[in-house]
Amino acid sequence: MQLVALSAFVDNYIWMLHDGARAVVVDPGEAAPVQFALDELALTLVGILVTHHHEDHIGGIDELRDRLHGPIWGPRRESIPPPYTPLDDADHIEALGLDFEVIDVPGHTAGHIAFYAAQAPDAPILFCGDTLFSCGCGRLFEGTAAQMHASLARLAALPGSTRVCCAHEYTLANLRFALAVEPGNTDLQDYAARCRDLRARGEATLPSSIALERRTNPFLRWAEPVVACSARGHGAASDDPVAVFAALRAWKNGFG
Repeated sequence: MQLVALSAFVDNYIWMLHDGARAVVVDPGEAAPVQFALDELALTLVGILVTHHHEDHIGGIDELRDRLHGPIWGPRRESIPPPYTPLDDADHIEALGLDFEVIDVPGHTAGHIAFYAAQAPDAPILFCGDTLFSCGCGRLFEGTAAQMHASLARLAALPGSTRVCCAHEYTLANLRFALAVEPGNTDLQDYAARCRDLRARGEATLPSSIALERRTNPFLRWAEPVVACSARGHGAASDDPVAVFAALRAWKNGFG
């Protein structure tokens, strides 16, 4: 089983999972990168997974329908180009022989979902769209800080070996913010150096892992005293986890 990040637009990734003959893709915001990969690798597209309704995640769906030999799955509570199979929290789907659990993760959008395959070869896989980024998280376009905090807490509780397949190459910008929040974090310093080297070579920083995000991502580290202290310096009224998260998210929104 091969996991491939297909570059799209400026900084999107369309994730492709394939077994050498069949492929599924996640959040195809544009069709061309998917079509090119299908042709280059002689793959049959057998499924499309959708995490949320933003155009850079769904814009290529209709153009891919004539290549598709299988279902489109997406969140029930969002507007996805029909026809598709609507999914709710705790549903399970089968794709390429893998069982994917649906996890409801509102915050970035009201009905955002993630797909988690616990028994994927090598290590579990999480397709999390724009909820969790490496060293970051999505903006709160439709949800609340409490919702996003709860969503991130659910993802942070997954096994540490879980591969985090988020939908954007935002890692370097997120690292600059994370280092402002927690400048003495040596794990964060080491990770920043590694990611700068990867990007200098034109390579993706992703997938990350849940274990790495627990050590480096300020939006999962609300209970750390240094992180809470930084959040209080930017508007958090207390060390309450949601207050800390909300202050961090507001700070990041205006971070240079």
